[in-house]
Amino acid sequence: MEDREYQLIDRVVHVNRVTKVVKGGKNLSFSALVVVGDGNGRVGFGTGKAREVPQAIKKATEQAKRAMIEVPREGTTIPHEVIGHFGAGKVILRPASPGTGVIAGGTVRAIMEAAGIGDILTKSLRSTNPYNLVRATFAALEQLTPKEKALALRRMEETAEPPETEVPKGPIPEVEV
Repeated sequence: MEDREYQLIDRVVHVNRVTKVVKGGKNLSFSALVVVGDGNGRVGFGTGKAREVPQAIKKATEQAKRAMIEVPREGTTIPHEVIGHFGAGKVILRPASPGTGVIAGGTVRAIMEAAGIGDILTKSLRSTNPYNLVRATFAALEQLTPKEKALALRRMEETAEPPETEVPKGPIPEVEV
């Protein structure tokens, strides 16, 4: 586990100053959104909140390490197109030919680079809230299936017997035109 921690890529996506009004005045704290990946198909995100920015980032990084998911890849891109939704956020991920690079906005770009996806076309629609965009991107990444698994599922569907349709018995009813 120690060897992996040194190889992890962590990106701070967003830091937000949060103020809570209390009886004695205002309590100031910071919220951080961090993406962590190994650059080889594993990526996670986390949020942290603390009185100071470094502690908030540290908490978010620890949460992201615990919540990593496996992303199926095909070379340096993804196997197929997917659309992810979360709240008002919507993200479209499309595979790209080698040499295209990461065509993405800041929030989605951080996730793709941490996951080790080098060629991809993305578009974020509707919301610009980084929290919703990160969750929408992860919803899209969780929908990805490796090509072998998709082909196996299709073969199973082809071998399954088609449902029998019921043919009406008796004479064909006449219809006046």
